[in-house]
Amino acid sequence: MPKMIEHGNAKTLSWAADLDARTEEQALNMASMPFVFRHAALMADAHLGYGVPIGAVIPTKGAIMPSAVGVDIGCGMIAAKTTLDASHLPDDLGAMLSSMEKNIPAGVGQGHAHEQKGGDVLYFMDREPFTNVYGNADLMSKACSQMGTLGGGNHFVEVCLDEAETVWIVLHSGSRGIGNLIARRHIDDAKGLMKKYFIELPDPDLAYFVQGTEEFNAYLADLLWSQEYAFRNRQEMMTAAMNAFAGHLGEEGFNEFAVETTINCHHNYSEQENHFGENVWVTRKGAIRAREGDLGVIPGSMGTSSFIVRGLGNPSSFMSASHGAGRAMSRTEARKTLSLESFTEAMGDRAWLSGKAKALLDEHPDSYKDIHEVMARQADLVEVVTELKSILNYKGAK
Repeated sequence: MPKMIEHGNAKTLSWAADLDARTEEQALNMASMPFVFRHAALMADAHLGYGVPIGAVIPTKGAIMPSAVGVDIGCGMIAAKTTLDASHLPDDLGAMLSSMEKNIPAGVGQGHAHEQKGGDVLYFMDREPFTNVYGNADLMSKACSQMGTLGGGNHFVEVCLDEAETVWIVLHSGSRGIGNLIARRHIDDAKGLMKKYFIELPDPDLAYFVQGTEEFNAYLADLLWSQEYAFRNRQEMMTAAMNAFAGHLGEEGFNEFAVETTINCHHNYSEQENHFGENVWVTRKGAIRAREGDLGVIPGSMGTSSFIVRGLGNPSSFMSASHGAGRAMSRTEARKTLSLESFTEAMGDRAWLSGKAKALLDEHPDSYKDIHEVMARQADLVEVVTELKSILNYKGAK
């Protein structure tokens, strides 16, 4: 059952089991903002972030805090269920991993060599383009060259098997460098406004834009553009991953290969929704939307399970659920305390970039919370459709 954390008028309903004092303080600071509607919520994977915890759900009326959305606008998951099973796969997945690495650039700052890659997708987006991107050659070049690329950190591509040994392809990424640049510009603008109007905050990263102002409208336009960019970036990568995957199937597998189901969902974003009879902005920082019937993807770490889930529409969480396992230790702490030997052991017989283990050490599975415990704590938010076990993991190394 969730626990209500209160201080004064600040209320946060928490599904997390192991909140440290700093994360709890951060959550109460977040919930104390005067425009927060009813209460904020913390998901089962919540941990310390910038301004607000990762795993926060923040309903607001008349304002949005750009730092709460974060710098990877639209970050999220896409999962595709195929018509194949384990019997269609080659015994050695090493060549498939190499093809993934070749087809999908990964790592901080990495992009395609030619900016035409993904350019057509970018130019023919449904929404009106973000004017400053289209008017700035450097920003446009970055947006085009990084469309269809993975990034670094905990972003990944995996080939997985469910309980019936059906093959899934799952990946995690967001709006890449262009989303980061857009977000940081608006975060700085919001902080500047707070100084201009002498508005004191419990944390500078809680700076906000007021709905109806020019600054709010500019941020909203850029936010929606970046969220669409992230959504399409995952679609582009999924196509590339499918092509890499299909190239290593036998004739029977290749002929039978098709996609049965695709799920594409954000977990760093803001949207206007109706809750408790009111239209509010819901910012999910490390959380997925889980309306009744919504399908979602909740990954663990690179050495554990991921889950396909169906939302239960719990109103007290603003119809949300966790975005993953959540970190149990910082990247710095992981590098100081975890060993390469235990990393290799945790990865088992998966195909992965074992030759780059040192660069990936901060993604050690032990640096994350227990995904099964996280799933158990949110049984009132989502139901598990299927559990996925990865057999191939591709992740950008520094």
